[in-house]
Amino acid sequence: MVQVKLDEQQLRQLCQEQIGMLLKEYDADLVYWDAAELMRRTQMSWNTIQDRFFFDSRMPKHKLGGKWYFPARKTREFLETWLAEQ
Repeated sequence: MVQVKLDEQQLRQLCQEQIGMLLKEYDADLVYWDAAELMRRTQMSWNTIQDRFFFDSRMPKHKLGGKWYFPARKTREFLETWLAEQ
C-alpha cells in the first residue's frame, strides 16, 4: 500500500502561482482591447461603462474609424485604480 501526504497549504500556493503566471501570459498576448473585450473584462454594459468611467480623463482610449480601442496594460491599471477609489 502506498500513501501520499500533501501539504494542502503549499499545494494551494503552488496552484495560485501557476494560475497567476498563466493569467499574465494571457494578458501579455493582448496589446489592446476593443469595446467588447472591455465589457467582458469589466462585466459591465457599454452604457454602464460610459456612465461610470469612460469619460474620466485618465481612461486610456483611442478611436480609429468608428471603433474604440483601449491599450490593455494601461486600461487594466486605470480600472484597478478607479475601482479602489470607489
